[in-house]
Amino acid sequence: MMNSHPSYNYSLSEYFEILCPKDDYPAFIDKYLSLDILQRLKGIGLLCGTDWTSLYKNRFYYSRFNHSFGVALIIWHFTHDKKQTLAGLFHDIATPVFSHVSDFRKGDALTQTATEEPTAKILQSSKKLEELLKQDELSVSQIEDYHIYPVADNEIPNLSADRLEYMFPSGMALDGSWTMDEIKRCYNDIIILKNENKTDELGFKTKEIAELYCKHFCMIGHILQLNENKLTLELLGQIMNLSEKENILTEKDFMSLSEKQIFEKIDDFLNSKHQKTENSLLLKKYYKTFINMKKIRHTSHPLKNHFCVKLNVKQRYINPLVKGEEKNSRLSDISVSAKQIIKDFLSYKDSDYGCVKLIN
Repeated sequence: MMNSHPSYNYSLSEYFEILCPKDDYPAFIDKYLSLDILQRLKGIGLLCGTDWTSLYKNRFYYSRFNHSFGVALIIWHFTHDKKQTLAGLFHDIATPVFSHVSDFRKGDALTQTATEEPTAKILQSSKKLEELLKQDELSVSQIEDYHIYPVADNEIPNLSADRLEYMFPSGMALDGSWTMDEIKRCYNDIIILKNENKTDELGFKTKEIAELYCKHFCMIGHILQLNENKLTLELLGQIMNLSEKENILTEKDFMSLSEKQIFEKIDDFLNSKHQKTENSLLLKKYYKTFINMKKIRHTSHPLKNHFCVKLNVKQRYINPLVKGEEKNSRLSDISVSAKQIIKDFLSYKDSDYGCVKLIN
């Protein structure tokens, strides 16, 4: 599946200009980009640790900083509202290394929201941010919760700036399923519509483009439902937990170090003369397996000498709004093909277990 699309030379600068053309660029955000709380996100990948294992062949690295910047550009493009734009820019500052892996290691694979809790506290503690906000006549309270702005965020299966942004680079990097022309075609068809609750929501002007977007989104969402993805995130989460138990890493490290630095600390420990404990021996097995695994087994039961997962995870899909002459409609209500795509996505079940043989 990961190799089903031909190689494509992606340009992030071209991509960002699609999200917000140069003549509409929100220059006021530039002064915020150098803040430490944002710069830290350059060392955290959007794709939850899959950049670091041979099981995946990601086409490029895309950081949480890139994602946050992209979300801000989308919000500005559609609202020209500074507070909403900055709420989008800072919405991921509480993200630990390996992104949603931290949700998995804390038992939150289903909702994947555990990492969001410290956001307001981090923003409120930044004096530099407060100074910059004053220049734009804004306060921290106006940007600390992007959930209050429906263009920025809303509930699945609605379309928001956050959801819109992360699925473009996810598809580009994971399996090359987006071309720039397709991204531009879909993005330029999007407008703000009123949904069933009379709330603003990003939607499409034409059914055909909405169908194209829905197909892409569900295809990428499907990759995130596979046991390959569940196992990768769960195994890396257990590596982080074992590293903490062995005092190799701390919770503070997960919020301050880059992913590269995290792996360097684990490497240094495993290559050092350390006391062999049950946890350290298991860590070595898990770590070598994570780095080197190239395929997993899909089974109905756990396997001996394997790392196995059986998990339900968050289902990421979109049933977008489409503009109508008299009223706006959900795509599934006006498109037979989209209704079937969504039905197939929601009904898909991988094997009970995903297992990978442990490397000693």
